[in-house]
Amino acid sequence: MSCKKILTILLSLVIVLSLLSGCSKEEKDSPTLDDVAETKEGYYECSFDGVDRGFYIYLPEKTEGAPLVLMLHGAGDSAEVFRNNTHFEEDACARGYAVAYVNGAANPYEASGRIWNSGIAADGNNDVDFLRAIAAYLQETYSLDADRTFVIGFSAGAFMTQRLAMEASDTFAAVVSVAGKLPASIWDSRNETNDVGIMQISGSKDDVVPKNSDGTAAGMPDPAIEDVMEYWAESNGLSLYETADIGKSSTIMKYGSSDTDNEVWSVVVDGGRHSWPSESLYGINTNELILEFLDTQKKESKGEFPIGLILAGVMAVVAVSAGSVLFVYKKGQKH
Repeated sequence: MSCKKILTILLSLVIVLSLLSGCSKEEKDSPTLDDVAETKEGYYECSFDGVDRGFYIYLPEKTEGAPLVLMLHGAGDSAEVFRNNTHFEEDACARGYAVAYVNGAANPYEASGRIWNSGIAADGNNDVDFLRAIAAYLQETYSLDADRTFVIGFSAGAFMTQRLAMEASDTFAAVVSVAGKLPASIWDSRNETNDVGIMQISGSKDDVVPKNSDGTAAGMPDPAIEDVMEYWAESNGLSLYETADIGKSSTIMKYGSSDTDNEVWSVVVDGGRHSWPSESLYGINTNELILEFLDTQKKESKGEFPIGLILAGVMAVVAVSAGSVLFVYKKGQKH
C-alpha cells in the first residue's frame, strides 16, 4: 500500500472519531434544565419537561472538584422540610461536599407536598432524567466532580434512589436509601450486573419496608429488603467482608471487592421505625455514617469507549506517518 493511501485511511479515521466524539458529548450533555433562576438566597427554580421544580444548593469552601450529593425528600414533604430534619449539609459541606436538596413534583394524590416517580405508580414525571439534568447542571456550574456524584433519599425519596441505582449509575457513583425499598416494577426488570455503590439503612420495626425477618414481605408486592441487598451485592460482584455491631444493638454488613471501589453497606437499626435514625434514640450518627460510606465511593469509567484517547493516538500516528512520507519524498528528490 502506498504512503498516500495510508495517510488517506488515517485521516479518515481522525474524521470519523471526531464525529463520534461529538456525538458522545451531545449524549452526555442531555438532558438539561430550563429557566434556572435564583428566587431567594440559595434556592433555585427551574423547569424540566414543562414541570416546575426547584432546589437548594449548599457549597463547601472549595467547590472545584468537590463531590456532589443530591438529597431527595419523602412523600408529602419538600426539600426545605428534609433539610430542616436532617441538617445534612452542615456535616457534608464541612467535609468538602456540595449538597443540593431537590424538590419532587407536585403530589397528585395530596393537596400539598411533593412526590417522586420511583416506579411504584404506572406512570409519572421523568424523574430519572430530571435528576440526571440537575446533577449535570450543578457539576458544570460549580466545577464539581462528575465521578463523585451521589444521591441520598428518605422513604419515597429512597425508593427513587433505588431506581436511580438501577437506571442511572452512569451519573451516580453511589446511592443511599434510608427507610427505602425497591419498587416491584423496577425489581422485575432488574439488571443482571451493576456498577454502583449502595447503602441501605432500615429499621427493624419499619412497617413500610418489606422484610423477611418479620414476615412482612409475604404480604407486600415489593421484594424483601434482605433479598434486594443480596442482589445489589451479587450483581456488583461483591462479597461480605465485615459484620459489626454499631450504636445500640444495631448491625452493619459491608460487601466489597478488590476489583472495584463499589461497596454495599446494609444497616439494620434495632427497634428503628420508618424514620431518619436519631443518635439520641439509636446511638447512630446517621449523617456521619453516610459520609463515611460516600468517602469510599467513586464512579469508575468501565466499558466506556475512550474516544479522546484513541483520537489522540491516531493523530500521533498520522503525524509520524506524515513525517516519514516527507522524509522519503525528500530523500527521493533529485538534486
